[in-house]
Formats: sequence, structure tokens, C-alpha cells
Amino acid sequence: MASVPEIKIVRSESLGHRSEVSSPEAKVGMRVEDLWDEQKPQLSPDEKLNACFESIPVSAFPLSSHSQDIEIRSDTSLAEAVETLSKHKVLSAPVVDVDAPEDASWIDRYIGIVEFPGIVVWLLHQLDPTSPRSPAVASSNGTSHDFTAGDDSAVTSGNFFEVLTSSELYKNTKVRDISGTFRWAPFLALQKENSFLTMLLLLSKYKMKSIPVVDLGEAKIENIITQSGVIHMLAECAGLHWFEDWGVKTLSEVGLPVMSKDHIIKIYEDEPVLQAFKLMRRKRIGGIPVIERESEKPVGNISLRDVHFLLTAPEIYHDYRSITTKNFLVAVREHLEKRGDTSAPILSGVIACTKNHTLKEMILMLDAEKIHRLYVVDDSGNLEGLITLRDIIARLVYEPPGYFGDFFDGFMPLPENYRV
Repeated sequence: MASVPEIKIVRSESLGHRSEVSSPEAKVGMRVEDLWDEQKPQLSPDEKLNACFESIPVSAFPLSSHSQDIEIRSDTSLAEAVETLSKHKVLSAPVVDVDAPEDASWIDRYIGIVEFPGIVVWLLHQLDPTSPRSPAVASSNGTSHDFTAGDDSAVTSGNFFEVLTSSELYKNTKVRDISGTFRWAPFLALQKENSFLTMLLLLSKYKMKSIPVVDLGEAKIENIITQSGVIHMLAECAGLHWFEDWGVKTLSEVGLPVMSKDHIIKIYEDEPVLQAFKLMRRKRIGGIPVIERESEKPVGNISLRDVHFLLTAPEIYHDYRSITTKNFLVAVREHLEKRGDTSAPILSGVIACTKNHTLKEMILMLDAEKIHRLYVVDDSGNLEGLITLRDIIARLVYEPPGYFGDFFDGFMPLPENYRV
């Protein structure tokens, strides 16, 4: 049986060094390099960076490989939506309103963004004893299964998600039926002429994980810029003078980690994995460390994107009496190894650093491992804090006074029944 991997500490000598500046992301870095020399000499380095990013439109950001391909119709079933998201290896996708007229504007064409975690949380909400859809879920073979216990024990048995994904509730509910549980407005979007500075601030200070870029003429999404996409862009800038001058700073020099060990949301390896996903959604965080109860040291990491394993591979848990966080990690690892998939981020285990590592080292490691967080540990491997993609981006730019003005006007607030 596969085991949970040990902590891996970032080693400077193991990080690759980019020598060619030819990728689309690196070309953005070259534009910053050119603009840098045009800035007023009395400006500080931080002010120069801000001015450079303010001068570059988001239309210059390289197109996401899935940005133009993945859209889900509002009459798609939850089962079909999960299959589409899984096939394209994305966590979320915009939902197109099938009832919208052909000449609809983008804000009328889309009803929101549906996410893997949102689907899971909605399904579990229906199984709550207080829900009108309880007390039982009927599977496709006509058998009823009662999952209305007052705690997580009823939904952590090894066959729970096998039953759930074969149920009529899962197969017949449409994406539009859960519209109250995902982002509405339909979502905050950028236009192509908006600046990199605006985009970077939204992804950092304003805590957005991804931002659609819309083409007003075509009334459609042209690109989706993510936090990980920005980190990849920065990694491709290694070797450029402005990046090297900024990236040489250590974590302690720039005030990282922001979150100390006492404030980190964590879960123990013997607790239900469902509790991990509930915590992530409730606390609005993208990942959570799995802690060994005896030593209090991290032994694994579970992120929101790992929730898809509950719906796309439910059979891998049926031999377990309960799906604890440790059993989840082991089962997923065995599942991926049998399929020959060695690139999944969940296989990386716990990747850690110390406060003496630099911003450049963090960026290269986050990009190489395709992960969204690094844990900060002391010399004994004890957890001291964590670094997220947002933390890194937030050290790149700052918001000038009154910068956004009325930018957020006209965007609807979250609905009252927003749960995820």
C-alpha cells in the first residue's frame, strides 16, 4: 500500500535556471524591463514596478490553454459538468445561459462560474437532515440510501461517494439548479484594456483566484487569468534584471509568512476528509495541511482541487471503513500510480521552505511543482507558517490611494443563499 510521503525542503541547487527569454510569459517580463528604464529616476523600485505594470494591458497576458474551450451550458447535469471539468483538468468553468438571446451582452450570457467544490457542497447540503431532499438518496438501481446522521460519520464510509454518484439526484440535477451556490453577478471580469496592475491587485489584495477577461465586442470570455498563471509568468522572468533585483529578497525581509502557525487552519490525519473540504470552503482557503496527531508535524496537503477525486474515482475508497484524510491521501496516491499519472500535485506531499528562502526560490518551486502553497518549517520540521500564491503576488505590487475609484460599482453582491 502506498504511504504518505515525507516533507520535502526546497533546495536552491535543485531549482532550474532559465536562460532563454522566448516564451509569451517572458516577453511580458521583457516589456517590464524596457519600461523600467523609462521611469523617473526619483521613483523607488516598488513605485517603478507599479508604474510598469500599470502601463501593460491585460490583453498582453498569454492565453490560458483552456480559456476559450471550456464553457458549461446551464442545462448540463451535475454528473456531466463533473465529467467535463475532470476531462479538461480544471477546477471551475463559466456557465452559459442557454435561454439568453443571441445578441446578449456578456453579463447576460453567463450566469456564473461553477466549481467542483460547489457541486460537492451542494450535494452534501441536500443530504442534511433539515433539507427537503433528505432523508434518502435513490441510486440508479432504485435502491434508497439514508445518509441523514447528524455528524460526518454517515458520509465518510468507503462506499458513500459510490452511492452518491450513482444517484438520480446527481445525474438529473442541472447546473442552473445550483446557481445560488456559486459566484453570481455573474462574476467580476476585466476588459482587455485594463492594466496588469489592476489584475495583480485583484488576484492578491482582493483575494480573487482567477479573473475572466471579456471581449465586449464578441460578448464572450477571451481569457482567464489565474494566480498560478501569474506565478508561471514570473518564473519565466528569471534572469531579467528587474526580477532578479526583486526576487533576491528573503521571506523574512518581505514580512512572510503572514500567517503564523497558531492561525493556520489544519486537520489531523485521523479526521474525515469531508471535514477538510468543509473547512476549506467555510474559511475560504485553497488548501489545508494534514497533521500527525502525535508529532504535530505536517504529513500531507489536501487542496480544493483534490475534491474531484471524491466524484470521479469514488471506487478507490470502497475498502475503507471510513475516508479519513490519511486514507484519502493513500487511496488517491495508489489510484494515480496505477494509472501512471506522476504529475498530479497531490503526489508532491508536503513541500516546505524556511524563512531564509528568497522570493525567486519560492516562485520557481511553486511553478515547477504546480502547487498553490508552501509550508514554512523550522530546522526540526515543525510548522511555522505558510506561503500562498497570493502572498507572493501581493509583494509584487501595491494599491495607490483611490486607485479603483468606482471600479466595483454595478457588480451585484453575493446572494443570501450563497453557501460555498
